[in-house]
Amino acid sequence: MKIEIWSDYACPYCYIGERQLEKALESFSDEESIDISYKGFELDPSASYETTTDTRERISGKYRMSLEKSQQMIDSITEYAKRVGLDYNYGTTRYTNTFDAHRIAKYAETKGKGLEISEKLFHAYFTKNKQLSDHKVLTDIAIELGLDKLEVEDVLKNKKFAEDVRNDEHEASRLGIHSVPFFLINEKYSLSGAQPPEAFEKIIEKVLQEEKIEAHNLDGMVCNSDGCSIPSR
Repeated sequence: MKIEIWSDYACPYCYIGERQLEKALESFSDEESIDISYKGFELDPSASYETTTDTRERISGKYRMSLEKSQQMIDSITEYAKRVGLDYNYGTTRYTNTFDAHRIAKYAETKGKGLEISEKLFHAYFTKNKQLSDHKVLTDIAIELGLDKLEVEDVLKNKKFAEDVRNDEHEASRLGIHSVPFFLINEKYSLSGAQPPEAFEKIIEKVLQEEKIEAHNLDGMVCNSDGCSIPSR
């Protein structure tokens, strides 16, 4: 089974959605047969590479609400995250451009560290309040995963894997994906938003059953201790 996830590291519901998916997967014994990959998606491609506002001001301006209501929204999201086991310091996140974070994640994926670095980047942003446009921050995160420092610095300096991120975004546009998180399972079933584990479990169970039926239907003629199957004409 293949699960593709479009998300942005500055999206509070993307980290929550990832956790909900992880919880759902705990219900399946053949979890190792499920291939998960992250797709790049920028909520705001025009975002500055420097922190220019705090979270409350940014939400207030974006949704045209009072600072008081903005704080209530922050508190609500923080509490929601807590219920799924995430420690958000959402009110003090350092909002910046995330394109380089997506590029370094693409590089890490080629080294078999795609899932690990996505977790690290989410945690760095929402819990540690790191600035994900900072190349030193990204380098330190990659090094923590055992990735080569010189290779990481080369990726960041020379804009490598930019095309990979753009391809993910173009694919999202082609599929009509305009908000994240977005989960696409076996290129057939989709879920949008931070769904509860039960929603993921329902679709995953359906897909696993379909895969078993398909595998059975692909059985060819065989022989066993009772004899050989008779070919149809």
